[in-house]
Amino acid sequence: MFTILLKKELFVEFRNKEVVLSMLAFGVAVLLIFSFSLSGDPKINHEMAPGLFWTLVILSSSLGLHRLFGQEKDFDAFASLIAAPIDRGTLYLAKWVSGIMFLTVTEFLIIMPFFLFLGLSLPITILPGIGIVLLGNLGIVAVGVIVSGLAMRAKMSAVLLPVLLFPLITPLLIACVKATIGWYHVLPFSQWQFWLLIMATYVVIFSLAGYIFFDHITEE
Repeated sequence: MFTILLKKELFVEFRNKEVVLSMLAFGVAVLLIFSFSLSGDPKINHEMAPGLFWTLVILSSSLGLHRLFGQEKDFDAFASLIAAPIDRGTLYLAKWVSGIMFLTVTEFLIIMPFFLFLGLSLPITILPGIGIVLLGNLGIVAVGVIVSGLAMRAKMSAVLLPVLLFPLITPLLIACVKATIGWYHVLPFSQWQFWLLIMATYVVIFSLAGYIFFDHITEE
């Protein structure tokens, strides 16, 4: 059933391209603002790059998370979906995995313009950075799907989602920035491994909470 739900999410996005395109367009707009507002000094941009990157990610992801339940809300189809004989935790997992895929694709498309527009040098090692980004994505979407499910039926869901999301996600974002600083500035691993543990804890807690309590979240 998980595979069927995941295929449904991917098919809808492949047909409409709402989530990825909206996040990408918004992300490029924010990136242009960053590039024109900064001083242009490569040293300053190098120091600020981790914080700017995760600011770009969370702003773009809030737009995409709102659209994760967009089809169900627009066509009033969510009641029919949860009435089907499926485990609602499985529905959460499908939304979570699809959201991670959409966010990762968006980051992949925007990462090179990010380095080019800000005049940043490429990092020495790439694989640890990829791991940090993927771990951050897991946590952001784990929280985001829960909040998006809660805000979906609200009249002002587009406003309510960031109001609920940003306070919940702030400790994770701090950990993401600190871990990225440690990797990008080539600091010893012992100085930033603590932040990776916080990120992993966030992923475990909120993914389990979403899977267990999504049944109550989706109640009328």
